[in-house]
Amino acid sequence: MKALVIGGGIAGAATSMALQRAGIDATIYEAYDTTADGVGGSLTLSPNGRNALRQIDADDAVAAVGLEAPGMLMQNHKGRVVGRFDGLPGLPPSLLMRRELLYRALMDEARGRGVPVEFGKRLKSLDDRSDRVVAHFADGSSAEGDIVIGADGIRSTVRSILDPSAREPRYVGLLGFGGWIRNPGMPVSGGYQHFAFGKRAFFGYYIAEDEIWWFSNVPSADPSPSKPPSHWLAALRERHADDIPARDIVALLTPEDVAYPGKIEDIPTVRTWHRGRVVLVGDAAHPTSPSSGQGASQAIESSLELARALRDCPDVPTAFAEYEAARRERVERIIAKAGKINDDKAAGPVARIFRDLLMPVVMKTVMSPDKMFGDLHRHEIDFAAPVRSRG
Repeated sequence: MKALVIGGGIAGAATSMALQRAGIDATIYEAYDTTADGVGGSLTLSPNGRNALRQIDADDAVAAVGLEAPGMLMQNHKGRVVGRFDGLPGLPPSLLMRRELLYRALMDEARGRGVPVEFGKRLKSLDDRSDRVVAHFADGSSAEGDIVIGADGIRSTVRSILDPSAREPRYVGLLGFGGWIRNPGMPVSGGYQHFAFGKRAFFGYYIAEDEIWWFSNVPSADPSPSKPPSHWLAALRERHADDIPARDIVALLTPEDVAYPGKIEDIPTVRTWHRGRVVLVGDAAHPTSPSSGQGASQAIESSLELARALRDCPDVPTAFAEYEAARRERVERIIAKAGKINDDKAAGPVARIFRDLLMPVVMKTVMSPDKMFGDLHRHEIDFAAPVRSRG
């Protein structure tokens, strides 16, 4: 079997390696002319994502470019810790990393294993036939394979071809800022990620000896971020003026650090995951907002389940159906949970008061680490095990 993987990002690289492990040849077709080095902010790779990477022997390469985070601390705007989540026993710690380094580690692994990658191949159309599928690209070239896998992100061209009336990404009411700056001498955060519900915005940070990793989610009714960097820097300073230590970190920022805010988006459910010989994976199939902390991890999980199904099922339609059955409920639950987190980040004044009053009580009772993350982080796919029909 030959697979055409449309999209050379995290999902595309992971999928190509999983397919190769299943005995399926894959070629990656990337729309842009060059690699994605230097593109993107930071992300967290959770224990379940690392477990998935271990199934394709890629965890060591990724761990080498990440920072281990043994847990997370939740704070109020005064900097008081209202909840602590340590890593679950028996699981690898989460990794905090720059997206570009995760991309580079996975792409280098894929290419080192002999996966061909072609750049400048922007998909224009698909000719899905009974025995094969042909991808036509904007440069006039084409490629033929047994299946096409859309790993082309939240604004997937493959998804729009599968379903021309598919839902567009939904703006969740938050603008995202973030990056990393030199640490001028602030105390390190002990390896823990810190998440703070500020008075007027949500703030996250991780302080290492040489760098400070930070992000801010700012409620905004206007999803158009076309304003000068000086405007956004002033807005962040105003939003976090009463938040400790966010205001001290924001005071270190320059206009260049906040020049490109991003709209935070998701799609609660993608109606069509596959048709004929074409299927979606990663954000093309289940685009969650960054608040889930699971975007990369879920893409890698899906790549494994898709490869297993193609390896073990008697035909392509059955394989795609089994893959969707294995994944849809889990990923849509994660997207929905992230949606609730987004609502809390964008809470109004009254809701903020109730949240700040109830959070310390909730954190000490119903929100234990195992209740919050057990099902999510302990999820493990046995790639070697045969796929059993889920109907």
